[in-house]
Amino acid sequence: MVASWWTRAGLGIFVHWTPASVPGWAPPYVPADELPLAGRRAPLGWTSYAEWYENALRFPGSPVSAHHRATYGARPYTAFGGDFNDALANWDPTEWARGFRAAGARYAVLVTKHHDGFCLWPSEAVNPHRARWHTTRDVVGEFAEAVRAEGLRFGVYYSGGLDWTFDDRPIGTGADTVSAVPRGSYPAYAGAQVRELIRRHRPDILWNDIAWPGSRTDVQRLVEYYRFAVPHGVVNDRLLPYAPMWRALRLPGAKALYDSWERRTVAQGEGFVPRRPPYYDFRTPEFARCSGSDPYEITRGIDHSFGYNRNSPPEAYLSREALESLVRETAADGGNLLLDVGPRGEDAKIPAAQQLRLEWLAELTRGLTPDGCVPG
Repeated sequence: MVASWWTRAGLGIFVHWTPASVPGWAPPYVPADELPLAGRRAPLGWTSYAEWYENALRFPGSPVSAHHRATYGARPYTAFGGDFNDALANWDPTEWARGFRAAGARYAVLVTKHHDGFCLWPSEAVNPHRARWHTTRDVVGEFAEAVRAEGLRFGVYYSGGLDWTFDDRPIGTGADTVSAVPRGSYPAYAGAQVRELIRRHRPDILWNDIAWPGSRTDVQRLVEYYRFAVPHGVVNDRLLPYAPMWRALRLPGAKALYDSWERRTVAQGEGFVPRRPPYYDFRTPEFARCSGSDPYEITRGIDHSFGYNRNSPPEAYLSREALESLVRETAADGGNLLLDVGPRGEDAKIPAAQQLRLEWLAELTRGLTPDGCVPG
């Protein structure tokens, strides 16, 4: 049974803040069937998720590649890591935490390592492929301290399923995503990093993404370690154990069958609901709703991205009416909303359009009843 504090929380804030937040650019959201032919064949290379910038660069014809050539020339993605570290001089985690509390959030989840492998703390587990690919400050520790000082629970997001410093093949479809889960030394590296985060910070939420590079037994041991360290903690539904058959998805026929199956089974619109892993406490529909009796948390961006996208048009952002409806309907159904903010990489600030939505939330959540529902 999921912890009672989580079922009463109602609202959490997700923070996607990576070196991709420096260029902060992706094309506007377009449904897959409206993309150009190359985009329909590789929709993840044309995604509106700005945090996938490095992957989109691997598709020469993608909008991101064209933007990068025009804006940065031949500058490599890795250079943005230095820019990101320089901008940390402007970062005030207390200001963020106070804003999240004012918005009515009861917890905050920080992306500690996204798919590009960049760590927001100087990890003891050294990346063997990209030296010093991490923050100089312990962003994870400072963020945890700041949000807890404001009375919020703290969660860590970790991309267990993808790390492009270990496997940098272009990912265009769902089958590519599954077949790109790294093997070799990566499972031990990922396990060491997650255990390090648990040991150091005792996170209230363990939020993995995509899958897990180890076996079902590896997942079981990791979850047991977490539950022993944090008895009140909760685990999301993306610790899907590695399956050897995933390697077959690199074959054209198997890839086509998987992608066809995925198109038929994903949620309507732009969102999806992950497959159930053997161990989890709550479901995480993404830009979608979840059916069934499981506890769930809707996760989505304020616009059509998680990371900061300076190219998002005004109509991409949640309107006040849509945000209010989302909060009301989710609360009435007993779910949580994990709403994402994507701070800028160049100055460590939350963009004005996102900040405005946090202010709307503050006005709305002041009217919440003690059980987390919105009257009316």
